Amino acid sequence: MTYIYPVISRRAGGISLGINLNPNNACNWHCAYCQVPSLVRGVAPEIDLTCLRHELETMLEDILHGDFLKKRVPEHFRRLCDLAISGNGEPTSCREFDAVIDTITGVMRDAAISVPLRLITNGSHLHKRHVRDGLQAMAGAEGEVWIKVDSATEEGIRRINGIKLDAARLRRQVETAAQLCPTWIQTCMLAWDGQPPSHGETSAYLAFLAGLKQDHVPIHGVLLYGLARPSQQPEATHLTAVDQTWMEQLAAQIEQQGIKVKLTL
Repeated sequence: MTYIYPVISRRAGGISLGINLNPNNACNWHCAYCQVPSLVRGVAPEIDLTCLRHELETMLEDILHGDFLKKRVPEHFRRLCDLAISGNGEPTSCREFDAVIDTITGVMRDAAISVPLRLITNGSHLHKRHVRDGLQAMAGAEGEVWIKVDSATEEGIRRINGIKLDAARLRRQVETAAQLCPTWIQTCMLAWDGQPPSHGETSAYLAFLAGLKQDHVPIHGVLLYGLARPSQQPEATHLTAVDQTWMEQLAAQIEQQGIKVKLTL
């Protein structure tokens, strides 16, 4: 299939039905931990909405009424947990993003499924009207946004996400998402050359979250996770997982600010 791919999600605890709007492996970010091989800088190609609808309908039929789960999925993961707009690049770079959301929510209504529709995004296109319209449509369909915040310093963002971005703009992106649709912050923490994020990095990250809390930005919480699968980027040689104790301590510091945390190691 071009756009639809099922995965067993450790975070969701079952089948996450992925929707890949970047089959050209193009993204405007270059995250050091990205698992996409042959990643290139760019945006999503034109989306064939008819093909997208057909593939989604076919896959849902096989999962809901066929033998897909029995044949291909371990017993304790045999449930559809969500539909996730993610894939091999930044999905909101799609020029037809609002039409894509209309297509997906239409299929979900026809199939009478009530699982979450999730958008996994770096937030870089949220200033565009058709993207904001798409997020509002998702909110109306009980969807949610997972927006990436891996660092709150320019240096950390440049190293981990491969872009130039300051904390103020990152803050605006999170605010925009949260105002339009229920939003979680998604954070990957990792060690670089054997060293976990520095005290300065973690302090800036916690201060960023504290500022959101203080200003009543309506985030639902933080999805905190570590490095679990190997990166396909040149930076992979620098990366290792942070140990469990370090991750648990960071999660506790976030919770002390009154922010909900879901930790996945």
